[in-house]
Amino acid sequence: MNLVDHVGQILRPVRAGARRSRLTTLPSPFTIELSSPAFADGDAMPIAHAGRGVGANVSPALSWRGVPKDTAALAFIIEDDDVPLPRPLTHTAAVLAPGIDHLDEGALAAGAPDIRFLRTLLGRGYLGPRPIPGHGTHHYRFHLIALNAAVPDDVRTVGALLRAIRTSAIARGVLTGTYQRPPRSLGSLEN
Repeated sequence: MNLVDHVGQILRPVRAGARRSRLTTLPSPFTIELSSPAFADGDAMPIAHAGRGVGANVSPALSWRGVPKDTAALAFIIEDDDVPLPRPLTHTAAVLAPGIDHLDEGALAAGAPDIRFLRTLLGRGYLGPRPIPGHGTHHYRFHLIALNAAVPDDVRTVGALLRAIRTSAIARGVLTGTYQRPPRSLGSLEN
């Protein structure tokens, strides 16, 4: 076992947890059904959808139904609930046009039509699972939130998006995928 795997094992009990997500207190009902052909809710995500240096960092195909007719925008957020931080880490944040009802595999990419990415601590765009080696299984929650008001163009960060959706969320759905990073081989220094 190398040093990084050892640190991951030491940190295994340290996890943010879904209950600490800023999205748990949204008053909107869970009436949107979010799914993926790549993995069932609660199942492992294929390595192709894992982040750079681990997988191909290709966003999974997603589809949904149950979006209210009066939806003005959709907020899309992916969080890692098991990161060893005080709250879940946002991997991806985007605003989608209200008429979209699915995303093809790889669609969460720069320049995609009808998708506006917001800056997270990790960057901008789709940033797939990349948990600490040895830390165990992480839960990645894909949140889709229907809004009854457009998200202003000056909203460019996750924090600003969360403030904007506080009063305009009218429905939401969640899909959970899991990912456990394989242990590093001895002597490996890759990310």
